Amino acid sequence: MSLTAADIMTKSVLTAKPDDTVAAVARLLSEHDISAVPVCDSRGAVIGMVSEGDLLTPVGAESTARRSRWLTILAEGTDLASDFVHYIGIGNRRIGDLMVKPVITATADTPVPQLADMLVRHHIKRLPIVQDGRLVGIVSRANLIRAFARNPDAVVEPP
Repeated sequence: MSLTAADIMTKSVLTAKPDDTVAAVARLLSEHDISAVPVCDSRGAVIGMVSEGDLLTPVGAESTARRSRWLTILAEGTDLASDFVHYIGIGNRRIGDLMVKPVITATADTPVPQLADMLVRHHIKRLPIVQDGRLVGIVSRANLIRAFARNPDAVVEPP
């Protein structure tokens, strides 16, 4: 019998809220040595995902140059209020503006081979596991590899 998401998922999942700042989520990822978190609403429904890569996007040279051009246009030759400049700073941006959506999810009874197919087909590294519209776990590529290493026959769909 094949394993399912419920058998291999990480049940204790750290999450972010859409109003969390980029700086707060960067700290969360860094402190827990993880590379992404689901973004959940107040009911626990997954509404987005945010990864290290998503956090790097607005920091890149291209984004910084574009932001500088827009600030120059907005200022029209005058100085912008320092509070405004601080407010739009990268660290103060909200995760809801950067998160990837919609999110590909699976259910706890999804067989491991199907989970692997979903990760490969959608070019993603992790799948939030939902039940009744709420987050109950997450399956990463590492979870799949560990399951395969423990019991190769249990992760293969029977013929």
